[in-house]
Parts: sequence; structure tokens; C-alpha cells
Amino acid sequence: MSTEVVGQGTSDVTPAAWGERLADVYREIGARAMRELPIYHDALDVEAIGFSDVDGRILGIVITPWFMNVVIPVAQGAAGSTVKIMLPAGSFEFTIGDVAGIGRIASCSLFSPMFEFADMAAARAAAEAALAALMTAPEDEPSSERAATAPSAIDRRAFLRGTLSEGRT
Repeated sequence: MSTEVVGQGTSDVTPAAWGERLADVYREIGARAMRELPIYHDALDVEAIGFSDVDGRILGIVITPWFMNVVIPVAQGAAGSTVKIMLPAGSFEFTIGDVAGIGRIASCSLFSPMFEFADMAAARAAAEAALAALMTAPEDEPSSERAATAPSAIDRRAFLRGTLSEGRT
């Protein structure tokens, strides 16, 4: 498992443009193959959130009516395999996949299905909060929060939802 992942075919495009291109592909997938499935949340749309350059690679969050994922374009790795990617908040496991019209991506699931979101504003707020959490190094947290979470493993969903301390004694 490698922690170094390099995007493919992205040097000629801005991160925001790449994210929007990915969103366009998921819009087409939604219209063609997902809309009639029971996991499709009609109140939501497809949107690319916060795609930017993070340590030399494109990273952002894509919201769809059926999932919300952190996404990074990659050049290597077999579809279905996993890779650990170091972000400012720590190391996260991403799954490699191929998206027609985009190429190979690494994605880290945040939510699926998406029924806990009433509307796009709520989904967008969650994506922006998750992105901010991913880009915050542990030393940027107040020391009392760091001490409370240090003894046990971090649950990715709890971390990104900001609920690390819930349910702990």
C-alpha cells in the first residue's frame, strides 16, 4: 500500500475544472443509471466542493444524490484496491476506481446513502466542514480536544462529522 499517489492527466487543468468535469460525469451517471434506484435522494444534485491543490495533488469532495466522497485523481493502483493517503488531518484509506470519461480516481466515502440531508445546503455544509477537518492538522486542534481523542483510534465518519467525543467516557 502506497501513500504517494500522483494524479494522471490533470496537469493541464485547474483543480476546480477537474472537479467540475468529475461532477459532469456523475450527473450523466445519475440521469442514466441511478435516478430510479432506491438510494437516489431526489432533493440533492451533483456538485463538486472545494477542489484545490493539496500538496501537489487535486483533492475535493463530490456530492451526488447517492454518495458524498473525498476524491483524488490517481495514476496507479488497481481498481478496487485501497491506498492510504496522508492529508493534514492524518492518514485516510481511499479506494481506487475507474470513472469513464475521467480515468482513475481514489475516493474516500463520507456518506452513503444521502437521506440524512434535507437539501443541498445541508449536504454542502457537511462537505465544507469535512474538507476543513481534513485540512486541519492535529496540532491545530486545541490541546484539550487532542488529549480527549489520543488514546483510541479515530473513526473516520465521526472525525469528519465532528462527533469524536460523543459516546466516549
